[in-house]
Amino acid sequence: MDSSVKQLYKALRFSITLLVIIWAVHIYKYTSQLSLAQWGVYPREIDGLIGVLTSPLIHGSWEHLFSNSVPLFVSSTMIHFFYKRVAWPSFILIYLLTGAAVWMFGRSVYHIGASGVVYGLIAFIFGSGIFRRNIKSIILALVVTILYSGYLSGVLPIQEGVSWESHLMGAIMGMGVAWLMKGIIEKDEENYDPWEGDDDEPKEHFLPRDAFDMTRAERAEQLRRDQDDFLSI
Repeated sequence: MDSSVKQLYKALRFSITLLVIIWAVHIYKYTSQLSLAQWGVYPREIDGLIGVLTSPLIHGSWEHLFSNSVPLFVSSTMIHFFYKRVAWPSFILIYLLTGAAVWMFGRSVYHIGASGVVYGLIAFIFGSGIFRRNIKSIILALVVTILYSGYLSGVLPIQEGVSWESHLMGAIMGMGVAWLMKGIIEKDEENYDPWEGDDDEPKEHFLPRDAFDMTRAERAEQLRRDQDDFLSI
């Protein structure tokens, strides 16, 4: 099996498994007619810390679940396919740090839903384009900008009943994790130096390797020195 196809399969398997868990929790909640809000993040209360682990798995309604499912599937698949070396640690950090930040700074209500993680994953992809600055990461950043530019308003406290703190904290943590992971280069991001050849290739080059890094005056001076060296032979 081709390595790209294999990696896509792994990325899809992770995203599908994540959605199956979230949907299973909501179906259980719906059929049992139980409220699982107490498993959300409740800021600055010891009992509310459990929500750091469980709150992204709980949704208040079918609409809430639907609105998070597609962006969660897309963003988690993108990270596990394009950033496989950092996918797991990045996802875990975004997941945990977002919940912890909401616990420290959020309003004193129960915060539930995967939207904070979604904002974190989208921000990670966008931030990677800024911090890595290679073609792949920039294109991915543009893609999520086009797809989810409307999410920007979600970090503002303008919609009642929405945990804008989760959105804001997720976005901040996603950018922070992108910066933290920027030095771990993916295989397809490794730079190729066309000047470097095999050991059995000649080491002499037609032009100095730094020729195009020089200013015009520096190149003129280098040419004068080369002419002097030639005449003195």
